Amino acid sequence: MTAQSATAPSSSDPRRTPTLMTERLVLRPWRVDDDAETRALFRYASDPAVGLAAAWAAHTSEAESAEVIRTVLSEPQTFAVVLKPGDEPVGCIGLKPLGGTVQADDEERHDAMEIGYWIGAPFWGHGLITEAAREVLRHGFEDLGLAAIWGTHDLTNIGSSKVMDKLGLSRVRVHRHTHLALLGEVYRDQAVRRITAAQWRERR
Repeated sequence: MTAQSATAPSSSDPRRTPTLMTERLVLRPWRVDDDAETRALFRYASDPAVGLAAAWAAHTSEAESAEVIRTVLSEPQTFAVVLKPGDEPVGCIGLKPLGGTVQADDEERHDAMEIGYWIGAPFWGHGLITEAAREVLRHGFEDLGLAAIWGTHDLTNIGSSKVMDKLGLSRVRVHRHTHLALLGEVYRDQAVRRITAAQWRERR
């Protein structure tokens, strides 16, 4: 095996977003300043039902979607969810540094990230996000060497709760009256969940 360049990010570098594959999906980096990519995001992110479930406001223009790709979805470890054999993103999934609702202490923050996801309403109920999330958990624990992966969801979001149940994320606590700033003056009770690397390996 040859040594990698000191400046070249490896597959385990959290600054790099690799391409991951599952049986039905390709998880790949979002494409910045790509008209087809922007149109696809706007098609699904402009649906108020999708945004409300994911705790952000529905997109109101393709220009807004393009800006979100540039400033949010281009962050490391953020994946477009693409249904094979096509190339159109139908959702998003990713890992990000802990913050916001998780409110973990210093020990809990060690080698940990938070998973987040959404998928377009036409694809709800087909197990696609669960399939994508299983691969992202594998990537987080095997490739990135994380000690724990956290997740949060609105207590009334039954769909997201079921996904995290299937993934093995146990409820750690509930944060009451959490301010969801992206929705304005909206407050909801949020479940905070976690799975450790040891728990994930045991389930495997």
